[in-house]
Amino acid sequence: MRRFTEDSLIVATHNAGKLTEIRELLAPFAIKVTGAADHGLPEPEETGTTFVENARIKAQAAVAATGLPALADDSGIEIDALGGAPGVYTADWAETPNGRDFPMAMQRTYDALCESGVASPWTARFCCTFVLAWPDGHDEVFAGRMEGQISWPPRGDQGHGYDPIFQPRGKDLTFGEMALADKNRISHRADAFRKLRAIFPDAT
Repeated sequence: MRRFTEDSLIVATHNAGKLTEIRELLAPFAIKVTGAADHGLPEPEETGTTFVENARIKAQAAVAATGLPALADDSGIEIDALGGAPGVYTADWAETPNGRDFPMAMQRTYDALCESGVASPWTARFCCTFVLAWPDGHDEVFAGRMEGQISWPPRGDQGHGYDPIFQPRGKDLTFGEMALADKNRISHRADAFRKLRAIFPDAT
């Protein structure tokens, strides 16, 4: 596994909530963290069929555009009653002509669950895959997950995306009801980051 020795890193996302989470997770390290928007980067087309493929597309596009190392993640929610959907298409379920509408996506999810005929509890998991890519073409992959279930109606206005309808296993609150610090300790992204942090020289 390659160690990360550079002093700056691009987080290849335009999602402000995701950037905030990752920046907070990277706070203990002496690294300058910037987002895709800081560099005027366009969003590459995510043509992959897996989380790792899409994360690699985003990381490599940022590296190619800037010549700097880039960290990208692809994440989504898999719902067993829907055969693992929306999965890698989690964000696509929120797309509208005017941008992403996650309240609509959550309603679409609930409607699909009702149509499935599967009784609750609706088991699900959030998945996250980080790809850290370097300008020389090398990359490292780190995957994490958080098991739980779909809760309806949505609860809480914290977090982003589908957080208000995801209740982590063993918790009474949804991600949407949790303080960011509490969520960051147990989330799928935190699980992946615990593996990622081992590449930093001062990781303990």
